[in-house]
Amino acid sequence: MAISAYIFVECAAGMAKEVAGKIAGMEGVKTCHAITGPFDVIALVESSDVRSLGDFSVSRIQGIPGVIRTETNVIID
Repeated sequence: MAISAYIFVECAAGMAKEVAGKIAGMEGVKTCHAITGPFDVIALVESSDVRSLGDFSVSRIQGIPGVIRTETNVIID
């Protein structure tokens, strides 16, 4: 069963659009947008399981230059 989650991303100043563009092109990303508020980018992602979701957030998104931190919220309904 696939798992969907929203990943919120805090970026360095001026990096939100560039980071959002890189995330949007990744496999498993359904939508990705630069946003206002305490986080700079939101991505809706789908993964095969919780472990893969964690690896995606830690290895791929947090590895993008300009990413400061992420917060992952798994969709439960």
